[in-house]
Amino acid sequence: MARQNFGGFGGANMQQLMRQAQKMQQQMTEAQEKLDAMEYEAASGGGMVQVKVSGKRELTSITIDPQVVDPEDVEMLQDLIQAAVNEALRKGEEAREATMSRMAPGMGGMF
Repeated sequence: MARQNFGGFGGANMQQLMRQAQKMQQQMTEAQEKLDAMEYEAASGGGMVQVKVSGKRELTSITIDPQVVDPEDVEMLQDLIQAAVNEALRKGEEAREATMSRMAPGMGGMF
């Protein structure tokens, strides 16, 4: 019985391609984990409002100088802003995923 060569992709070559694909997947996973662990800071209003976001695109902290608002309402304002920003980030991510899935069917979750 004759052995098929599949256009130059013999068994050894196919195994090598699979190893390279697995290595690339592992590198992508490691890079994503590093990005997820990152934290980014930004300030506005001359430092009156400061925020921190994670690499997972979530607001993790917000600080508003009490001089900007009534000191009695600062905590509630912080919580409301954090909840609203996180929800907006989630909606944006869902829209990005839906768009990418339509553009590249079969590669869902990759983007």
